Amino acid sequence: MADLTLTAANVLRTAADTTTGIAGETITAGQAVYLKSSDSRYWKAQCDGTAAEADVKGIALHAALAGQPLTIATAGTMNIGGTTAKVAYYLSATAGGVAPVADLVSGNYIVHLGYATATDGSFVVRITNTGATV
Repeated sequence: MADLTLTAANVLRTAADTTTGIAGETITAGQAVYLKSSDSRYWKAQCDGTAAEADVKGIALHAALAGQPLTIATAGTMNIGGTTAKVAYYLSATAGGVAPVADLVSGNYIVHLGYATATDGSFVVRITNTGATV
């Protein structure tokens, strides 16, 4: 399988807990983000980088350019688009990407982002940063 195809128009908050901050780079709706300690801004997370880059704080609910406000879903439900029902999704090696567990390879950090409840994009955000690698 491959990363979810994230279509910004399909990313919607339904009953998600949220937090806000400032984007450190261009972020697209649906991308997983981490909070960089050196500048306190949100950047695209990835499982094949550093432990800090794999410390996911949430999923972007809208697009933002560097320096702009950003709202992220931290828990609860949202629509992320393009999901397969009953599949758990994890942080991808592609910056900001959301992937099925089968895509993880040796050395990748294991970060559970949530799971799909239907094929219509319904997604339960349940982030678990394990700190472990495959």
